[in-house]
Amino acid sequence: MNGASREALAAARERLDALTDNTSVDAAQLAAELAAVTALLHREVSLRRVLTDPAQAGEAKAELAQRLLAGKVSGTAADLVAGLVRSRWSQSRDLVDALEQLADAADLTAAQQAGTLDNVEDELFRFGRIVTSNTELRAALTSRKATVPAKSELLRSLLGGRADAATERLVTRLVTAPRGRSLEAGLESLSKLAAARRDRMVAVVTSAVPLSDPQKQRLGAALAKLYGRTMHLNLDVDPEVLGGIRVQVGDEVINGSLADRIEDATRRMAS
Repeated sequence: MNGASREALAAARERLDALTDNTSVDAAQLAAELAAVTALLHREVSLRRVLTDPAQAGEAKAELAQRLLAGKVSGTAADLVAGLVRSRWSQSRDLVDALEQLADAADLTAAQQAGTLDNVEDELFRFGRIVTSNTELRAALTSRKATVPAKSELLRSLLGGRADAATERLVTRLVTAPRGRSLEAGLESLSKLAAARRDRMVAVVTSAVPLSDPQKQRLGAALAKLYGRTMHLNLDVDPEVLGGIRVQVGDEVINGSLADRIEDATRRMAS
């Protein structure tokens, strides 16, 4: 993607991350819904062109998308799609490519939340190697004569119960709806997306007052240096913190708040 499309996709990824950092959002369900919208817009070329028409107001296109998707997908998915069509796209196909990437990213997030992302990355890599070395399997998975149910059943026999559920969903989508991608290129793209997701960590930051943009940038840079990985800050405000901040990365808590220091001092005095 180039120009406006690249910027639109980057903004959409940030919105997806913000949504899926909320544990109340079912990332796997969101992935399935985004994949369904991808299939719809891939099939309905005229609708895709309307939703990416630069001559139309972004809000009008967003309202159209909301009406079309109402009752068919969750409000979360509809809002995410509406945000996408508000953006400008260099070409209409880029919108569908972006939706496809977001669906894949949501499934990888589901794996990350389940603690199986490392397994998924490894399984995608190994499946790619198997496909490359087995010409008969590759032919069966890429044959234009084979039906979607037949390909899905073949993959179920190969991966079902042997691979992570997210791996099976990702590979099945790639095989049954390649959208012009080769199987090898698609698997490589998924592996890279999984690796990028694995290198992203989330820090839950609680402060007494909202942090300024410079403070957020400094904190993000410090945490990235400390952990050696890209850090996403999930910010929360709690007046009971009193001062300073409290940072949680996974199971590790960094206590820098005044309330924590007071509580620690009290425990020491009591002992």
